[in-house]
Amino acid sequence: MCIKEIYKEFTRLSEYTKSVGLLLLRLMLAYTFFQPAMMKWSDIGAVAQWFESMGIPFATFNAYMAAGTEMLGVVLLTLGLLTRFISIPLIIIMFVAIATVHGENGFAFVDESIQFSNAYVNGELVEATLIKLQNGYELVLYYILMLFILVGHGAGKFSIDRLLFGEKN
Repeated sequence: MCIKEIYKEFTRLSEYTKSVGLLLLRLMLAYTFFQPAMMKWSDIGAVAQWFESMGIPFATFNAYMAAGTEMLGVVLLTLGLLTRFISIPLIIIMFVAIATVHGENGFAFVDESIQFSNAYVNGELVEATLIKLQNGYELVLYYILMLFILVGHGAGKFSIDRLLFGEKN
């Protein structure tokens, strides 16, 4: 069997993993958006003030829009409902996050890691790695890429989109 035939057979078999991959991608993204959405809803007034301090116009309105879109995204991505549609406003939110929060911190999410041993923390001898975050836009770009994949491929077989709209993925 030549490499071309092996590759062709592997490609055919790997098609069975596509919908599982799309399901896991949706669930991971839903989990990723859940905590920020809950944080925003827990004190929407503080979020509006924060937005205002960054110069975001209509800060209160935009705080509700961001929190609402993120929470709606959690629900729709989890269910695989209107996946292609909800991915677009979530991508927009991510670009706004780069422009207002993460962009000025550069690309990298992690700045550096420091390993130490034989250190005492609260009276106990420990060995650990300390990671200093830079909070750059690296992770945000990954989320944009993942959402873009969902725009192009849809929710997959394990979704309500498949039941309602007959998506083939």
